[in-house]
Amino acid sequence: MRPTIHTGHTRTWRNGRMQDGARAIPEETPVAISYNGGTHAVMMATPADLEDFAIGFSLSEGVIAAPSQIETFEIVPLDDGIELRMWIGGAQAERLQQRRRHIAGPTGCGLCGVDSIAEALRPAAIVGPGGRFSPQQIIAAIEAMPPLQTLNIETRAVHAAAFWTPARGIVALREDVGRHNALDKLAGALARQRIATGDGIVLLTSRVSVEMVQKTAALGAPLLVAVSAPTALAVRMAEAAGITLAAIARADGFEVFTHPGRISGGTREGAADVA
Repeated sequence: MRPTIHTGHTRTWRNGRMQDGARAIPEETPVAISYNGGTHAVMMATPADLEDFAIGFSLSEGVIAAPSQIETFEIVPLDDGIELRMWIGGAQAERLQQRRRHIAGPTGCGLCGVDSIAEALRPAAIVGPGGRFSPQQIIAAIEAMPPLQTLNIETRAVHAAAFWTPARGIVALREDVGRHNALDKLAGALARQRIATGDGIVLLTSRVSVEMVQKTAALGAPLLVAVSAPTALAVRMAEAAGITLAAIARADGFEVFTHPGRISGGTREGAADVA
């Protein structure tokens, strides 16, 4: 398998002079996702946790409803990339044939190849009531991420997505050059480990766009917390999906945009409203 980190040689300007240096930089590899012999998507991704990526992407795209519906899986190294080959049967294969498309996605592409506005704005799944969390738990969860981001510690150039529960803390964390890829990898890891998502928090190191909300809804997680701000469309989608969206999360606090009732004290303070 390809390495995830490359050492790049640099010329560095420091303290008033130029000098030779080196920098750890993340690899970025074309990863083709194929079903039943046909390419469905090509994403630029970090070449790690690829089975998680394949399963999570398949779940979030609605190609499968459970990992068991993938009959065979193979990671195939190519001269200029990697192919993730899957075979699915039955009704899933028939539905896939009807919507098959060939797409090429740049780094972090979350809606690559979508061929209609309606498809891009498809309603997110409605999440269940889930648990209730204190502000201290949310801050503890977001602060637990950085020490576990091993690839980002070395490169300072990748995103992470994690899942946290009150009983276990962070149960899974995945990294990738693409924020959507990191969330898909997380979804795959949780599905493979059969971890229930109704009592935990999805954590993101990135901004929150609409497709990140859609993927979180597909996971069934009731609370999404991010270190950066959401878009207005992401807020509307989270509101419709029943997801509590908290963002701009730091050690000293966060902002709640939707469904504050899952956060202790949230309903007393209210929440921002985006039209």
